[in-house]
Amino acid sequence: MGLVKPKSVPMARRGKTAPAPEIDQILAALEGADAGGRRQAARQIADCPDAAKALMSRLKREEDAAVRDVILNTLVRLKDTSIVAGLAECLRSEDAALRNETIEAFKQLGHEVDPILESMLADPDPDVRIFVVNILESQRHSEAENWLIKVIEDDSHVNVCATAVDLLCEVGTEASSDALLRLKVRFASEPYIQFAADLALKRIREV
Repeated sequence: MGLVKPKSVPMARRGKTAPAPEIDQILAALEGADAGGRRQAARQIADCPDAAKALMSRLKREEDAAVRDVILNTLVRLKDTSIVAGLAECLRSEDAALRNETIEAFKQLGHEVDPILESMLADPDPDVRIFVVNILESQRHSEAENWLIKVIEDDSHVNVCATAVDLLCEVGTEASSDALLRLKVRFASEPYIQFAADLALKRIREV
């Protein structure tokens, strides 16, 4: 049996608000049973009012990886600051794939995400703090080194500090040296911290 082509949803006009009938059809397709229709709607919804809200709502319930990919790409293109809190919630998802996809989406956003990322470095959940350090790996954030220094100075969780040191191996400058030395003292019994901190210090001195 051949594949059934999903019903077409009228294309919203880029740069203009779509007419109400088109909006209704796009929103209906986004919530429809057909994954192909949801993907198409996720591409076309950008010119609809409250597009970010509708996409975030769908993202948290979407099980199809291809649909999630389109939703996240559209959200990134929207550059709507309202999506940042919603994406942050996705970092707490039990779905590892969604968490990883969200991390990649954060890496594509600009400096509008900086305040919430910085605040999440103090999140009670160490896994969330690790995810934020992974987001900083994109090196798009001008304060990345300062944030990482604060992590290795203040964070009590060895895995969070280890993740931060791994990134400092790539982005660290002389400004990180003293904090790395203090980290070695604080986690003197942790072999990986000693290794990673020494590697970061070596690379900083070679620059």
